[in-house]
Amino acid sequence: MTGVVVCHGSPAVRERLVAAAQGVPALTPVRAAASGEELLLLARRQAPSMVLLDAHLPGTGPVEAMRRLRLMNIGSAVVMLAQPGDEIALDRAVALGARGFVAPDVGRSELAAVAAHVLVAGAGPRTGLPTRLPAVPAPANGSARRLGGSTVGAGVGAVRAVAPAAREREVESATVQVPKPELTKREIEVLTGMSNGRSNAQIGADLFLSEDTVKTHARRLFRKLGAADRAQAVAIGLRRGLIR
Repeated sequence: MTGVVVCHGSPAVRERLVAAAQGVPALTPVRAAASGEELLLLARRQAPSMVLLDAHLPGTGPVEAMRRLRLMNIGSAVVMLAQPGDEIALDRAVALGARGFVAPDVGRSELAAVAAHVLVAGAGPRTGLPTRLPAVPAPANGSARRLGGSTVGAGVGAVRAVAPAAREREVESATVQVPKPELTKREIEVLTGMSNGRSNAQIGADLFLSEDTVKTHARRLFRKLGAADRAQAVAIGLRRGLIR
């Protein structure tokens, strides 16, 4: 395995990330993909050491791209390109093995730090995600800020480069507390809608239910799963095979 594949749906973001990655020796050679299909094609030709994957990838989407990449069993480390508000997509990605996440406007120094953590230092057990993804403001002196054990430059809008283990412990704890959750067919449908990033109103429209009814199902499935919020419920559901 060698190099990195930058997979992002925006040509402008993709080009900027490629330019930034080309200045990091550990990420050479740098290749670009505009879709999940193109990513898989490049990975088959030459397995990348790392993949920078758009959390809003059009077409197959990031989760399906990760599933197919994992089926190839090539061991590429996946780092998501995400912003605050992408919790559900990130929880699903982490459940499939993503190592962490950075903002799409990540700079060259940040990429070098991520490469050092994921590739050079070696990635330990997969880490989880916080309930919320806080933005990291740029310090006045422009210095780097340590996050998750690696030094990462804190550019405007940057997100944590390597997610903390606290979220993983929350999910695992909830999974242990509810050994065999028995969800109704309707609750599974609601949970599936959540996993696809649908709002309660959108889920209701899909299932021909009122928004209040969807909220009632959501509260019940949260209680059965021992989940505190939608993101945690989706992560538990994925882990226990209740949804895909």
